[in-house]
Amino acid sequence: NAKKSALVLFAHGARDAQWSEPFRAMQKTVAGKRPDLAVELAFLEIMQPSLADCVTRLAGDGHGRIVIAPLFLAQGGHLKKDLPRLLKDLGAKHPAADISVLPPIGEVTELLNAISEWLVNSAPR
Repeated sequence: NAKKSALVLFAHGARDAQWSEPFRAMQKTVAGKRPDLAVELAFLEIMQPSLADCVTRLAGDGHGRIVIAPLFLAQGGHLKKDLPRLLKDLGAKHPAADISVLPPIGEVTELLNAISEWLVNSAPR
């Protein structure tokens, strides 16, 4: 019996509700192309659900494999300090779940190349 899998898009969060729209669009696109996967969106602060609440709900729903995708361009304190602490807590609370983390989007060469290429082509000549 294969474990149910989930992908959690993990973003910072902001007071302005419109801020989350690009992330919600990504969630919808990924979910549409991966019907085998529960695709959720969680936030570090201000917005809901929190990463902890999201993972707790997924684990409670029987998702044994949960992959977290940090949608952060730069490795700031949130990824260096907050995320490892959150992961340690989640691992302790949900020992049966296989929780893993993808590299932050700012460390994915293909994504940085795509952004750079867009900038090259968008800058005035």
